[in-house]
Amino acid sequence: MAGGIRTFDFYRKIPMDLTETTVQGAIMSAVAMLFMFVLFICELQAFLRPEIYSTVMLDTNRDSKLRINFNVTMLALPCEYATIDVLDVLGTNRVNITKNIIKWHTDERGRKVEFHGRNREQEDVQHDTHHRDLDLAHEDGEHALPIEEAAFPEFIAGNAYVIADFYAPWCVWCQRLAPTWEAFAETATEDMPQLRVIKVDCVANHALCSAQRIHAFPTIRFFKDGVAEAADYRRDRSLQALLEYSNALVGGDASQIRRFQRVTKDHPGCQISGFILVNRVPGNFHIEAQSKHHHINPAITNVSHVVHNLSFGTQYPVRAFYARAPRALEGILEGTLRMQDETFVTKDLHAAPHHYVKVVSTFLGKEWNYRGANEDVLQYQMIVANQIMPYDVEDVPEAKFSFDLSPMCVHVRTRARRWYDFVTSVMAIVGGTFTVVGVVDSILFRVLKQKAL
Repeated sequence: MAGGIRTFDFYRKIPMDLTETTVQGAIMSAVAMLFMFVLFICELQAFLRPEIYSTVMLDTNRDSKLRINFNVTMLALPCEYATIDVLDVLGTNRVNITKNIIKWHTDERGRKVEFHGRNREQEDVQHDTHHRDLDLAHEDGEHALPIEEAAFPEFIAGNAYVIADFYAPWCVWCQRLAPTWEAFAETATEDMPQLRVIKVDCVANHALCSAQRIHAFPTIRFFKDGVAEAADYRRDRSLQALLEYSNALVGGDASQIRRFQRVTKDHPGCQISGFILVNRVPGNFHIEAQSKHHHINPAITNVSHVVHNLSFGTQYPVRAFYARAPRALEGILEGTLRMQDETFVTKDLHAAPHHYVKVVSTFLGKEWNYRGANEDVLQYQMIVANQIMPYDVEDVPEAKFSFDLSPMCVHVRTRARRWYDFVTSVMAIVGGTFTVVGVVDSILFRVLKQKAL
């Protein structure tokens, strides 16, 4: 009975007196064990670390809105004129969005220097309508002195107090202000003889207005001893308001000046940050110069900017999210913040940087949800293209961010290896290493033995 069972022995033994041990064989055995140990450790680590894989399928996201987060510094556009508009293929056209947006005044280098506040609707400006027609007002002479480019520097430097109206003849708001400005000049000449009231035609004196950085018409600016003393005047354009403003500046009354100005000086740039909610359809949002009571000067408008951050969707706290996400996931998430600290500058007139963003929904497995919720983490990857676009002379340039959503989405999951897969791999390592090293040992043994003979 026992002899019959022994016939099924797959592992038949060779008598010890028929085997031979060698130093070479001992070394090869040690190499084999070390190799098997290293491979076993690597296989164990691979077994304990879940495999990350991704699949592409039709986007199942049915949210009606998409959140766009942004932090952009406009290098040469003052906060007073910077507005954000949204336009999409459904016909939505939202102008000067104010909700969830804040602004900071910046200096020439784009550094924040003064808080402008939350973006808000531009205030209404009151105009006088009872003053004489301009032709009638000029019958007794022109009290608001027209100044040409060549005479401007000397005139400003030679008078202690000067208030100037920079205008364009075709500007409707300038035409409405002209009778009031003439009446203001006539009254100020009598009440404040030390104040000179002038006007500058920016069409005829284009270079002067460009040097003065006149962004909009009309611009009312006060000069003291040849230097712009305070921020441009942007309140009511009535005779009474202009007289009160001039009296405050000539008299140096700081409390009265603050009635007319929110900031103490003009700043060349503006940092705009916040988020907007848009329809989940192709569209764009753009930052441009607008005003309810001015005509923007296209020739001086420069929308060069720095994109500190542009992202889509709800942003998870970085520490909380990445504490649960393995390092292997970072490569997949590279595209979620593709526009970060990028500068787009144009030195050409009537040109603006435009950006085209392809947005791809990316669903990360619920195991990475730092809140512990039993749902996937939705992030958005971005593919970005940038280009400088030309504008017509009469059009105001705008920094445009066009976005389009991909119909496909990416699902990122983890997949753990089966235990029997691990066992099979370990057995393959042991058996394969033993066999290969055995073959090498046999070859070496025969070669060395023949040399010895």
